[in-house]
Amino acid sequence: MCFGFLGIQFGFALQNSNVSRIFQTLGAAIDDIPILWIAAPISGLIVQPIIGYMSDKTWNRFGRRRPYFLFGAICTTIAIFIMPNSPVLWVAAGMLWMMDASINIAMEPMRAFVGDMLPQEQRTRGFAMQSFFIGVGAVVASSLPWMMSNWFDVSNTAPAGQVPDSVIYSFYFGGTALLLAMLWTIFSTKEYSPEQIQAFTSYRQAKLRVEEETTGTRSSKQYHSAGVCFAVLGVIATFIIFKFAFDQKLYILTGFAIVFGLCQVAAAIMQDKGAVKNGFYQITHDVFHMPTTMKQLAVVQFFSWFALFSMWIYTTSAVTEYHFGSSDPSSQAFNEGADWVGVLFASYNGFAALAAFIIPIFTRLTNRKITHAANMVIGGCGLISFIFIRDPQWLIASMVAIGIAWASILSIPYAILSCSLPFNKMGVYMGIFNFFIVIPQILAASILGLMVRELFEGKPIYALVSGGIFMFCAAAATLFVRDEPEAE
Repeated sequence: MCFGFLGIQFGFALQNSNVSRIFQTLGAAIDDIPILWIAAPISGLIVQPIIGYMSDKTWNRFGRRRPYFLFGAICTTIAIFIMPNSPVLWVAAGMLWMMDASINIAMEPMRAFVGDMLPQEQRTRGFAMQSFFIGVGAVVASSLPWMMSNWFDVSNTAPAGQVPDSVIYSFYFGGTALLLAMLWTIFSTKEYSPEQIQAFTSYRQAKLRVEEETTGTRSSKQYHSAGVCFAVLGVIATFIIFKFAFDQKLYILTGFAIVFGLCQVAAAIMQDKGAVKNGFYQITHDVFHMPTTMKQLAVVQFFSWFALFSMWIYTTSAVTEYHFGSSDPSSQAFNEGADWVGVLFASYNGFAALAAFIIPIFTRLTNRKITHAANMVIGGCGLISFIFIRDPQWLIASMVAIGIAWASILSIPYAILSCSLPFNKMGVYMGIFNFFIVIPQILAASILGLMVRELFEGKPIYALVSGGIFMFCAAAATLFVRDEPEAE
């Protein structure tokens, strides 16, 4: 059931540890890299709730979630093959958009898939098993460029403007592994039919007394007023950015505010006309009627993923400059540092795979909230330690801490969330939950470059320190989450 995540993580790990390197090789400046990474959050923001809503309502001879696994895997593989061969920067950026959109098509239903197939008492272990396969896949994928150059004598340097062969061959291997792993899950699992799910839903709600939120339906007047407010504030902020020549990346935030406002206005018009059976209105309605637990977890996710996005964007720049002493993508030192970042990313994912077996034990000894909060503190210490450790070999110790936090982020919030959701909306709510992963990523892409340039004097190492502080904030927010104890 979870084996497909091994393949998905091949795509993510290759992306996280190599795309910044590819962008810099093709001429991107350090403070422009975050804006190029905006593909990941925006594609997730759009794709995941739509795919979740559609998969909730899909049933054919291929199943409910599995058709989306297949389509997403094929498209992701194509993008992975093309990415390292991009001749210019805009092509690489376009392939990142395609890769992220396709990964989201495959990944979102896989989150809901575990919720569909497992009872509440097995959810923590189920999502922890996803963490295990994610960790294993990332260990191999993140290390591929290093293995290519050190084990198979494939060149890890190339002329200016060209991606090294070690990276190109790594993407070929990773794309193939992704497709094969997803095909294994597709053809080796069987989904419950809608009738079985309906019967199980009734049983589960009677047994576990899942709370139905009774907040009432948001009125068209509320949609309209809030929507106009968001849109007007967005327009005003856009004008201020233009008038005073502020950083253009801030347009992402104001654009998001305008679009969010217009969506609410559209929902108000649909409600007035009685056109409430369509997917757009239903998703908008569900955004404003989330279970209480989901709202509380949203805060935790915001801080956690801002920290992770800081790490993914700036680890290559920070390590190559701070620990290897080079910011020139064509230099030997830079490429050795970039290869070492691949090893570091493989390490934290390896430690995450091991932590995936330990986390369920600690949740039984304490509870899910305490376990997750402690893991976030550990991860924050790992990120901050980058500035104190000068020998890059010892950064492996930092990755132990980050790996523990990563395993927890991939499992405990989803286990808590899935126990608060009705089965018939498992997919759409899992997609909406992704908002609170991608919104901090959009924020990070908008302001991290500005922060590094203006606040940190162009030193990317401080972006990792700020990520550690955000991890601490996530730990504090976790303690306020409402979580039903797991059934015995």
